[in-house]
Formats: sequence, structure tokens, C-alpha cells
Amino acid sequence: MSFGSPVGSPFNGPSAASTSAAAGLPFAGMPSELAERAEEVLADEPEHIVAEVPFSAAVFDREPFTLRRFLVGHRLGLLGAVALVIVETLTLQAGPLLTQVGLDRGIAPRNLSVLWWVGTAYLASVVLNAATSAWRVSYTGRLSERLMYELRLRVFSHFQRQSLDFFTEEKAGRLMTRMTSDVDALSALFQDGLVNFAVQGLTLVIITGVLFALNVELALVTLLVVIPSMGVLTIWFRGASERGYGRVRDKIAEVLSDLSESLAGIRVIAATNRQSYNVVQHANIVGEHRNANLYASTVGAVYGPANEAVGVLGQAVLLLVGGRMVIDGSLTVGELFAFLLYLTAFFAPIQQLVQLYTTYQQGQAAVVKLRDLLGTQPSTIEQPDAYELPDITGRIELRNVTFGYDPAYPVLHGLDLVIEPGETVAVVGPTGAGKSTVAKLVTRFYDPNEGSVLIDGHDLRDVTLGSLRRQLGVVPQEPFLFNGTIGENVAFGRPEASPEEIETSCRLVGLGDLIDRLDDGLDSLVHERGSSLSSGERQLLALARAFHARPRVLVLDEATSNLDLRSESVIERALDVVLEGRTAIVIAHRLATAMRADRIAVVDQGRVIELGSHSELLAASGAYARMFETWASHA
Repeated sequence: MSFGSPVGSPFNGPSAASTSAAAGLPFAGMPSELAERAEEVLADEPEHIVAEVPFSAAVFDREPFTLRRFLVGHRLGLLGAVALVIVETLTLQAGPLLTQVGLDRGIAPRNLSVLWWVGTAYLASVVLNAATSAWRVSYTGRLSERLMYELRLRVFSHFQRQSLDFFTEEKAGRLMTRMTSDVDALSALFQDGLVNFAVQGLTLVIITGVLFALNVELALVTLLVVIPSMGVLTIWFRGASERGYGRVRDKIAEVLSDLSESLAGIRVIAATNRQSYNVVQHANIVGEHRNANLYASTVGAVYGPANEAVGVLGQAVLLLVGGRMVIDGSLTVGELFAFLLYLTAFFAPIQQLVQLYTTYQQGQAAVVKLRDLLGTQPSTIEQPDAYELPDITGRIELRNVTFGYDPAYPVLHGLDLVIEPGETVAVVGPTGAGKSTVAKLVTRFYDPNEGSVLIDGHDLRDVTLGSLRRQLGVVPQEPFLFNGTIGENVAFGRPEASPEEIETSCRLVGLGDLIDRLDDGLDSLVHERGSSLSSGERQLLALARAFHARPRVLVLDEATSNLDLRSESVIERALDVVLEGRTAIVIAHRLATAMRADRIAVVDQGRVIELGSHSELLAASGAYARMFETWASHA
């Protein structure tokens, strides 16, 4: 989305520098000498068509994630890949048979016409094999990308419908691993592993059939020598590699998790001089990942040479037995030669399967991790029969609500609270009393363990999440701004709005000076997490975003607690505009904010112990009066 002039792109050139300078920040844009070249490169990029992707918080695949279930929806595409694999394998294995025909019917009887026919057929099989192989690689590559597109969307959608407790309990780095390393492992399996499994497996079947067609006795000798030994080795390798690659997937998740946490907390790390300690800690984590990889590599290193030894032994036995049969006259030289060629070809796919089994094990380990992830059900569930919440007036009722993030340790105990339409109620109390929990229940980030939360008489568990959230606005204590422009951040909840509407919302909350000061106005870039803005400006942007979404109910969770007095006064004036005519719950740490509310609810130990206006509560000489006296003396 663009707001105003096009100079707000990532390749701003000089304007980016002036924007940064206006904000008092170092230059962080595209150098002017590179901007023109960058625009030329972008001009050659193909247009990206934005797909319409259906999303539902209630309707999604709840069955366990398995490769078979995931692939069954693409069975026609997979059948096409199998057909290409069959043609590719048949043309690849025609060579030894044609060699046998050339030896026995062309060279031995000196029949030149047979040799010409065999040579032509050989050349045709090679050309057909090359063309089919190229077609198969291109076809399976496109099929793999479609599968990965679907899987990445499924995982991302699953993240979107999860409740807050899921992200509280899971590390960000571990979740990133599911979307990157695990999906990449499956991509390798789809693009190379499964198809090559089919190629090599079909090759083994065809070669086995040809060996029996050439000579049953030699085929039985081959299978009796090779199959039992390889079977024992494969059973051992399967168990050992499965354990090894399971450990590898766990350890790479720990590596990314530690990296993500270190990058997010780099300021604290630098301030507390923990760099050396963190390096040692990360070295230990990376070392565990290295050890897991070494174990998996060792298993493969043992299995590969052992299989080669079995293959060489099989060839020696075959040459001994087959040579005796040629001498006895029960086998032709061409048949023995073809048999030896097919035996070499018999071991080649086995060696390939050994290497592919590593890819398969990595993919299977990724499937297990994704199955666990996709099997996680949201704790705040939208009921299948949930209905759309109609336009609300904003009457909020918490009725006998008991809730704990761990149900064994409730934060709220039978809490009752009613907020009338258009009323602003401030919730105050000591740290840990349950103030923010009230806000999270009203916005249905969590559901109460007992009791109910109602808006206009509608139990929030009975309405769709989308229809509820569209009529609620939330301003958190730490406003999160996305990497983009000011206009895009303000329009986040209502992106279809015009630039004029967005600018109006900004000016109404007091952002007019900021917009006028920046050269690009609404198109000025907000760096990651709003680092190019002050705390007050970030909070005003969060208020503008909430105001612009036109909610009927606003929830402010300690929105002024981290601001200095001057910034707080600016925010307070903006709140007068934002809260006008709306129902509002203000979680207040500073009593200056609470005093402006219509009523104040004092929460302590999970219960509302006082409720009334500022003057009423002062006159009652209770908990609020003591809090106000303490605050006034420090102020």
C-alpha cells in the first residue's frame, strides 16, 4: 500500500536520508547512487499475483499430519511423476539386454545387420531416457514447489489461529525451525527423495525380473548371497539413523532458539556484559548439534562401505558360478555379460537408496515435528456453530469469572464487573492483582476457567473471533510497529482506507507535527519495531491504529506506564479523542490516567474490592484512597 508520493519505497535515495535525519537517526536507506540501478532490477521482476487464501479460525484439518494424508490430495500429479519414472527406468535398463543381444546374435554369428539394429535401439533408448529424465526433473520440481507452498501456508495459518498461551510457552526460535529447517527437509524429500526412491526401487524390481528371466539359478544365488546380508544391515541402519536424525532436528531447533533470543535481547546482553558468557553457551549448543550430526554421519559411513563389501562379494560368487556354467555350455557369454552388467546396476540403486534413506530420515524427523505442531489445538477455540457478533453498543459484563494461566493457580477468583455502553472504567491495583488478565479476557485472548464474559449479552465463546475483534481495539503497554511506512502501520486494522482517512486519524490523536516534520509524511519508513521513533510517537501511532479501526470497545493495557510526563500528557490528550463515545477499559499503572475515567475498579488478589468514581473512592477512605495518597506524596 502506498500513501501519497511514491518516494516512500525501500529505495528512497536522498529522501530516506532526510527522513532519518529528521527523526534524529543515522541514515538507513538506499544510497542514491544505487537507487537507480535497484529500480532497473525491480523493473525486470515478474508481477506477483496476490492469491486469495481462505482462512478460518474454526474450520481446519484436525487429523494427524502424515506424509500419506498430505500427498493424497496431489495423487494425480504424483501418478504423472510415477509414469515418467517408469519410462525413465525402462529406457535406462534397456542397455544390458541390448548388449546381450548384440553379443549372442550379432558378434558371435558375425551378423552386421543385428549390430546396426542393436546400436540404433541403444541410441534411441539413451535419447529417450535423457528427454524423459529432463522432463521428470522439471515436472517433479514444480510439483514439489506446489507441495511446499501448501505446507508453508498450512503451518503459517496454524500459527495465526493459535492462542496467546501457545506463543508464551513456545520459543520463537523453535517455531522458526518448524517453518524453515523442517519444511526445507521435507522439500528435499519431495524434490529428490521420493522420486529417486521410486526410480531406484523400480530399478531393483525390473533388474530382479530380468535376472530371473536370464537365468533362474544365477538369480537365486545372487539373491541368497546379497539379500539376507543387506536386510540385516538395513534393519540396523533404519533404527540408528532414525534416532540420529531425530536428535539433529531437536538440536537445530535449540540452535535457532538460542540465536533468536540473543538477537532479541542484544541490548540487555551488551548492558550486562554477558557477551563472553553467551558465546560459551551458544558454543555448547552448537557443539551438541555437531555431535548429533556426527552420530548420524557415522551411522551412514558404516552402512555404505558394508553394503559395498556385500556387493563385491556377490559379484565374485556370481563370476565363479556363472563362469562354470559358460564352460559347461548352459549359459552363453552374452547372458553372463548381461548378468554381470545387471548385477552392477543392481547394487547401484541400493547404494543410492542408502544415500536417499538419509534424506528420508531427515524428512521423517521433520514430519514428526510438524505433526506435533499441527496437532496443537488452540486453547481459545472458535466453535463450529459460532455466529457473527452484531454491531454492539459496548456493554461489557464479567460474570463470576475465575481464571488462571495455570488452572491450579487462579489469578481471578469469582470476579464480577459490569461496564455500561460509552463508559470508561479504569482497572487499578497492585502488581499481579489480575489487571491485565481482565483485558485479555475481554479481548478473548483467553477464556475463563469458570464464569463468562459477555458483550451486549453475547457470551464471547459463542461468537466468531473475527466479528469480535473487528469491534475491539487494543493498545498494549509495548506497542508493536511493523517494518513499513507510518501509513501502513496506522491502516493495519483497516487497510482499505484512503490516505486522507489515515491522515485524519493521525492528526486527531496528535501525530500531525510528526507527519509534517518528515519529508515523506505518511510514506516515511518506520524501521523494525519502530526504532526510528520515540516511545511517545510509537504509542501515539498505536492509538492512531486503534482509532482508525473504528472499534466500539477500546482496551488500553497500561498504555502510558513507560512514558515520561511530557509524553504522557500528549497521550492523555489523544485519549480524550480516542475514547469519546466508546466503551473503554483502561488498565492503569499511573493514577493520573485512572482519575480521568468515569469509574475506577480496584482489583486485589483477583477480586474487585472497590468500584466507583475517583471522588467516591477517595471519600470511602479505602484501598484506592491509600494508593492515591501514596502516589500524591511521591508525585
